[in-house]
Amino acid sequence: MHSQTQSGRFAAFRHSSYLRFFVSRFLLTFAVQITSVSVGWQMYDETGSALYLGLIGLVQFLPSPVLMLVTGTVADRYNRRAIMAACIGVLGACTAAILALTLAGQFPPFVIFAILLVLGIARAFMGPAVQSLAPNLVPKEDLGNAVAWNSSAWQTATIVGPVTGGLLYGLGASVPYSVAVLLFIAAAVLALLIPKPASRGPAKAVGLETVLAGFRFIWSEKVVLGAISLDLFAVLLGGAVALMPIYARDILVLGPLGLGLLRAAPAIGAIGMALFLASVPITKHAGLFLFLGVAVFGAATIVFGISQTAWISIIALLFMGAGDMISVYVRETLILLWTPDEVRGRVSAVNMVFVGASNELGEFRAGTMASVFGAVAAVVIGGVGTLAVAGLWSLWFPKLRNIDTLEAPKHVD
Repeated sequence: MHSQTQSGRFAAFRHSSYLRFFVSRFLLTFAVQITSVSVGWQMYDETGSALYLGLIGLVQFLPSPVLMLVTGTVADRYNRRAIMAACIGVLGACTAAILALTLAGQFPPFVIFAILLVLGIARAFMGPAVQSLAPNLVPKEDLGNAVAWNSSAWQTATIVGPVTGGLLYGLGASVPYSVAVLLFIAAAVLALLIPKPASRGPAKAVGLETVLAGFRFIWSEKVVLGAISLDLFAVLLGGAVALMPIYARDILVLGPLGLGLLRAAPAIGAIGMALFLASVPITKHAGLFLFLGVAVFGAATIVFGISQTAWISIIALLFMGAGDMISVYVRETLILLWTPDEVRGRVSAVNMVFVGASNELGEFRAGTMASVFGAVAAVVIGGVGTLAVAGLWSLWFPKLRNIDTLEAPKHVD
């Protein structure tokens, strides 16, 4: 019985293609986190501007909605492994450019924003390809396990990455960027080594109807619409990551390493929950767990916002991560299982815009609000808004709320 449990717990790793994908995505996220925490701290050191911290998120988000119709179609028509590898290469090149400027003793904000814009374009193309590739690497019965482990890899990297970035930044601003470039190279090589998945069928001619298919599917399938839009508005209002340099330096007085610890705390809570869900998956009341996760995230955001004590803030961040992980696990599993593979790239492109909006655009909201009302007010108002969204969406999307098990509906092949 014990061996069967262990086998089920690691079911996705029976497939070598998924194992390479898993490690590549881990290294990729690790590198992104190191770069992100370093750019944020360096920008605040150089400018002291909460608005500029918000702009870091905005410029990375803008390419997603602008290119959404293109990126999803590309992911459905072309080699998803090659797209993933090429985009990782561009991320590495962007990080190398920031490294070169840092070594030259320069950090002009608007040049950095231009580099981050290119980085955002690469992420816009990479997101749908990566999201759509995972279901091609494991059979349906192992997909839920793969989603949980994908989240674990992402969260593990977001634990180690910010702390590592803070430590490396203490050795010199150029050090974290150097390490990140090497990690991007390794991730790209692993992505290229993923065996080509089975053919998805002959490519169809691209027309407006083809491009808009993702939108039409999302609008017609209220479960997917509700899940995607819930994440958009909840995290758009609740995101406080952009303001962590302010909390680390001015409110909690923790320094660069402290910033890394603050950035890692939500991920610690999230990976604990992800590992639990990989072993004990949600089998009943999945819709209610989705809304519960969002509510916990919002409440913990309020506690973090008002706290001026480091250990209370870190505990609140742990609960933020755990609540977010529950909603991510349910939402991503539902989206993947309820979406046919032939439109999965386009649906993933729309989903990535919503995810990007909830993160990068949420950081812009937090930064601009903090520049007017202060960081504490910006975080607390966002947490209250997240709780309100959880309540409203549970009323507006009863089909999503009432979902019991995480299984594909009969109309999805």
